Amino acid sequence: MSQDRDEDFDDFDSRPSKSERKRNAHEAQALGEELVKLKELDLKAFELPEALYDAIVEARRLTSRTALVRQRQLIGKLMRGVELDPIRAALASRGQEAARETQRFKRVEHWRDRLIAEGAPALDELMKERPGMDRDEWLARVAAAAAERQKLGTTAAKSRELFRHLRALLDRVTITG
Repeated sequence: MSQDRDEDFDDFDSRPSKSERKRNAHEAQALGEELVKLKELDLKAFELPEALYDAIVEARRLTSRTALVRQRQLIGKLMRGVELDPIRAALASRGQEAARETQRFKRVEHWRDRLIAEGAPALDELMKERPGMDRDEWLARVAAAAAERQKLGTTAAKSRELFRHLRALLDRVTITG
């Protein structure tokens, strides 16, 4: 009889504490809320259980604050039945990819602004980084974007065109060897 009692205590000791269960529940709900923010196509890539997927889609539709709170709680409850590590890893990966994309965008934007502001000297520097560019063609693009910015005081079609060409140029991998 005392051995059965010891086994019961061992089972009790191995269970998570109430605080730990509560932290896990909050974490599951927070992950669920991140899933609600994803685009439809990105969400489908997670291959979630149907009930959880439907609850997330429903949360996007709700406008009532109270209903949304209840729906988020339901999502949190459903998330507790799902393996969270793959979801965490996928969301972290998406976050890193978004950060890399932001860096690429800022780099292209920086070069566009420099080319428009500085003209030929900035183009010469870019050509050192990316050899094989047609200097005359690029000078014409830069001049058109600069004239447009000076005339309108803002970026417009020529500036966006320069941006697109720069993005294509800078995204190309150069092989040296």
